[in-house]
Amino acid sequence: MTPSLKRVVLGRAKDPRDPRIFHKLSLAAFLAWVGLGADGISSSCYGPHEAFLALKGHFFLGAVLALLTAVTVFVISTSYKQIIELFPGGGGGYLVASKLLSPKVGMISGCALLVDYVLTITTSIASGADAVFSFLPLSFQTFKLYAALAVLLALIVLNLRGVKESVLTILPLFLVFIATHALVILYALLTHASELPAVVQQSAADFRSTAAQIGTFGVIVLILHAYSLGSGTYTGIEAVSNGLPILRDPKVVTGKRTMNYMAFSLAFMAGGLILGYLLYRVQFQPGKTLNAVLLQNVAGNWPAGQAFILITLVSEALILVVAAQTGFIDGPRVLSNMATDGWMPSRFALLSDRLVTQNGVLLMGLSSIVLLWLSKGVVSFLLVLYSINVFITFSLSQLGMVRHWWEVRHREPSWKRRLAVNGVGLVLTLSILVTVTVLKFNNGGWLTLVVTTSLVSLAFLIKRHYRQTWQLLGRLDILFQSALPKREKAETAEKREPLKQRSADTAVILVNGFNGLGLHTLFTAYRNFHGHFKNYVFLQAGVVDAGRFKGSQEVDALKLSIESDLKKYEELMRSHGYYAEGRYSLGTDVVDEVEKLAKEAGSRFPNHVLFAGQLVFPKESIFTRFLHNYTAFAIQKRLYYEGIPVVILPIRV
Repeated sequence: MTPSLKRVVLGRAKDPRDPRIFHKLSLAAFLAWVGLGADGISSSCYGPHEAFLALKGHFFLGAVLALLTAVTVFVISTSYKQIIELFPGGGGGYLVASKLLSPKVGMISGCALLVDYVLTITTSIASGADAVFSFLPLSFQTFKLYAALAVLLALIVLNLRGVKESVLTILPLFLVFIATHALVILYALLTHASELPAVVQQSAADFRSTAAQIGTFGVIVLILHAYSLGSGTYTGIEAVSNGLPILRDPKVVTGKRTMNYMAFSLAFMAGGLILGYLLYRVQFQPGKTLNAVLLQNVAGNWPAGQAFILITLVSEALILVVAAQTGFIDGPRVLSNMATDGWMPSRFALLSDRLVTQNGVLLMGLSSIVLLWLSKGVVSFLLVLYSINVFITFSLSQLGMVRHWWEVRHREPSWKRRLAVNGVGLVLTLSILVTVTVLKFNNGGWLTLVVTTSLVSLAFLIKRHYRQTWQLLGRLDILFQSALPKREKAETAEKREPLKQRSADTAVILVNGFNGLGLHTLFTAYRNFHGHFKNYVFLQAGVVDAGRFKGSQEVDALKLSIESDLKKYEELMRSHGYYAEGRYSLGTDVVDEVEKLAKEAGSRFPNHVLFAGQLVFPKESIFTRFLHNYTAFAIQKRLYYEGIPVVILPIRV
């Protein structure tokens, strides 16, 4: 994009050095409930639908199903509130499993989450299209896929603008969904309140009659089958603990309050809709969701009933867009955490000038577009793929917490209660995982496992490459660490500090910390142009990536680290009789920051040449090009347009 078009589409750049920016971009509990909790609430548009249909006409077993659904929501949410307490900086499945079990187990959990968030986006958008087109004639079904793709593209652009702006945009839509669906559920329950005792009795009678036909074990399998097909209802619970970094301080209090909002609203919505299906004997109709059929039964005869139904179905579609928002919030965050640890390409940890993980948003969005197109937006197929991975993450997180409470039992007074909470969560989530995997395997569940396994294998290859590269760079560090002058020598150099010669030839060295990479660039330039340069200027662009964009303290720590490293370069060259100074800048784009620094250096030292080091691998491949940014060439191209001479020095590894 051109700069002007970029401002129109994505908005103006934000300054990561502004300490107020963290407060401006953070979410209070209510807004977090909208942006993060909506994933779980929106699943009431498809989870109860699939679960109730799986009862195969045994309507009164729906009461048991509604109770199981509500209990499951509260058990999982309660166990995740303990994760929020233990991980106040963000306790998603990747971090919890990495810290409490092992980095490799955490990577598996992270890969499962990435696939699940892509499915969250795709399923939500597809289900939203189903909701709207339930109100339209069957002949309009041919346009449903294209409408879903258009909404998905719009959501990608919205998220590239930033998290809080997208949440504020969808807040009114969320409130309409809550109000309309709560009204439908309460109306159904209150108008049938006198029938509830009979419903309980009929449920018991239906259980006995069904058991007489297919056996008690058969009834249990039927309920478990329906329960497993509705397991998509619980997929959004993990989003709150994973999204703690974007919450308002104090994050733990805000996170637990958000979790309470989500748990109560989800249990009410999902359980209430299943009871509504039961009370109105809702049955499947072609081209309509069960929610649409229930709405017609409830509000069809109201004075403005058709308008209410339309508003409610549109609100369903829009809340499902909000649910897709969770995938765009948490998916790139998991990706950036894995990139910081070397499991994914490092570019996924970078922030755009809107302070969002732009590469992650684009990857999640494009993957969802491909999946939506290949699946033709069929929600029943997507739900087969959906639930397995999230329960892998749930189970690993609960296992890690159980292990933690057992290890700290001698110093944690309430360890038994906490262990019991996460223990129940582990048993429940593991049971659902096994049931869902067995029942869905032949219906497409195997595809989810194949994709996740492939992603895990790719993560191992990426980690191995980065580990080998770090080992090679470590040799450079060891080789050049002896270059640091002794303290007493540096102090002597300070006393006889060389004078700045503005018109003299100047070497501008681009560095990234005091390490073998920067020292190799410096010594190569010094050796090849020995005695030519009288001044040495060291430039460093501090990148505020997703790992550091967590508070002003992290940015301050980055500044202190850069200042310390640049001072070491200055002392080194002054000890050899040269004038030296260091300059740095903080931002989200290395090329932009280096351009500003280079122009500033050029204004002070007209006769200058900029030197940058570039890693050179023995065997160049698409893999190495993708895993390394080749920033030096991008800087060279940008500065050539400014008339600044740039020399790239090869660093063989």
